[in-house]
Amino acid sequence: MANLNKVMLIGRLARDPELRVTPKGTPICQFSLAINREWKTEGGEKQSEVLFVDLEAWGKTGETIAKYCTKGKHLYVEGR
Repeated sequence: MANLNKVMLIGRLARDPELRVTPKGTPICQFSLAINREWKTEGGEKQSEVLFVDLEAWGKTGETIAKYCTKGKHLYVEGR
């Protein structure tokens, strides 16, 4: 059986992205994504929960996120 290591997330930025640079000059952007989930119970009562996922983007992708994205913006993230 083949292996699959892929994730796709859609949510809002929970905080402003933080851009750092490694000693070798590679940019790293750290950010947190808030993902909401809503459902109804058997009794018809509406329930919801929020999942916070901490992420890192390296290189040009990280620079772009840090430059154009701020807290509260919708973001689609695909990676491994």
